[in-house]
Amino acid sequence: MRRLRPVELDFARSAPLRLTFSARLGAPPSAVYAALAEDAEGWARWFTGVAEAVPTDGGAGREVRLTGGTRFLETVLATEAETRYTYRVDRTNAPGLRALLEDWRLAPDGDGTRLRWTFAADGPGPLRLVLLLARPGLGRAFRVSARALDRRLARAANGS
Repeated sequence: MRRLRPVELDFARSAPLRLTFSARLGAPPSAVYAALAEDAEGWARWFTGVAEAVPTDGGAGREVRLTGGTRFLETVLATEAETRYTYRVDRTNAPGLRALLEDWRLAPDGDGTRLRWTFAADGPGPLRLVLLLARPGLGRAFRVSARALDRRLARAANGS
C-alpha cells in the first residue's frame, strides 16, 4: 500500500481529472444518505465492484476492498446530513494514483433524490488518459450501482 497526497474538499473542483455522474433515485435523501454514510458494510451489497467495506476510526474512515484486489484506506472529509458524503483515499495498492477523492452530493428531486458522484483524481498523464477512457465503464458501474441501491432502499421502505 502506498500513501497518496492528502487532499481536501476543494480537490473535487480542482483535480486534474474529474468525472461526474448523476442518477435519480426514488428514495428520499435521508435514506440515500444513510446508505452512503452510515452503512459502510452495505456498499458491498449494492456498489458494483466493492467486495468489502468496513468503517475505521469510529466511522471517520473506511477500508474498502474491490473484487479485483484493489484496496483503499480512506478518510471521511464531509458528512453533511442528506446533502454530502465525501472521502479521500489515503493509502492504496492501485498503481499510478497520486490523489483520489470521491464526492457524493444529494439533492431532493420530487419525492426522490438526485445523486451526483464526482471521482476526482491525480496521477501521471498516462493514468489520467486511462481513467478518461474508462469513463463509460465507470458511468455504467455508477448507473448499475444507483439502480441496485434504489431497489435495496425500496425493499427496506416496504419492510421486505
